[in-house]
This record gives sequence, structure tokens and C-alpha cells, in this order.
Amino acid sequence: MTKRRAHGDGGIDPRGPDTWRLRYRINGRRFSTTFCGSLSDARKELRRLIRSGDTGEHVAPDKITLAQWVEQWISAGAPGRRQRKVGRRTLKRYEELLRCHIVPMLGARPLQQIQAVEIDAAYRQIEGKIAQRTALHTHVVLGAALQTAVRKGLLSANPLDRVERVPSPGEADHGMALDQDQLRALVEGFRGSVLFPIVAVAAFTGARNSGAALV
Repeated sequence: MTKRRAHGDGGIDPRGPDTWRLRYRINGRRFSTTFCGSLSDARKELRRLIRSGDTGEHVAPDKITLAQWVEQWISAGAPGRRQRKVGRRTLKRYEELLRCHIVPMLGARPLQQIQAVEIDAAYRQIEGKIAQRTALHTHVVLGAALQTAVRKGLLSANPLDRVERVPSPGEADHGMALDQDQLRALVEGFRGSVLFPIVAVAAFTGARNSGAALV
């Protein structure tokens, strides 16, 4: 059943279990996007989209760049599949990894146009310039950000599912330390993606003691 709202407030249409199509207008132009989550969260997202038109911050779903999406994802607390936010320390590390190693190379690219080959090329550029495990952590965090974009309907598929140059864990370093809840939130964000085994292995081998449970 369609959730109709007052004129100008847009609408919410069910598209499956916890999946909704959000419809709204900005300056008379119609937009729509897919949102995955509860109806309550879908209403909040619709209000945010409409409000972004009033503040001049709205970007059409098909025009958003990777850099803009990274900013949105970080600002929202880097939520995973279960909409859980990560801790402040972890969030700062995610922001550092993406802004330093990915945004300078791919940030200006439209999110929907990013191809696996471009990500492979970016990985080649950072190879040897940063620690191998830092490169892997960058790959994992980028994947989490893109997977959230898939769930929100901004991407039809995660381009990281098709990359050929997945960074190697390399020797252990101390670039990223997560506690049990933070690590679980990150790993859960990839459940259902082909990257899930890679993320789980990275978590076991590099993020903390292997004896703790992930899920």
C-alpha cells in the first residue's frame, strides 16, 4: 500500500520487505530513489531529502559523486546493513582512509559511473605507497560505503564485487583497531555481498585477536 503524504511532501511506495521507493520534488522537479530499512527510517530519509532542497544541499541521485557520497556516509555514522553507527574513533579512521587514499583519485567521479577497472587503477597507484594492511583496510571501508549505497538504491551493484586487485593483508601493522562491536558492525555491513568472506578474513587476521566471535 502506498504511503501518501501531503502535496509537496513526496510519497513512499513499498517495493519489498523493508524496501521502499521514495518520491519527492525539488524546485518542481520529480525525483525518486530506493531506500532499504524500516518504514520509520524511510520517512526520516524522505524528510531529509526534502529538507536538502530547502537548504540547497540536494544532489540528484544520478548526479552524486563518490566524494559527496563518502561525506554523506561518514556524516550518517557509517551505518552498515543494520543501520548501526560506528564509534567516533572508528569513524575518524574510516574518514581518513577514504579521504586520503580514494577521494583524491575517484572522488570527482559520479557514483553510478564508477567501474571496477577504475578502482583497480586506484589500487595500483597506492600500491607500495602505503602499508599493505592499510590498503586492505581502505578496500574494506570503501566496500562498506559502496554497499550502503547499493542498499539505498544509489547503485544497482557494488563495483568492488568485480575488482581484480584486492589488496593483500601483508605484514601486520597497527593502522586500524576496532573493538568487538565496531568490528561486528563493519562485517555485518557486507553480509549478502560477495566481499563478505574477504572482510571476515581481514577482520580475523588483522583487526583483533582471532579468538573473539564475529557474529
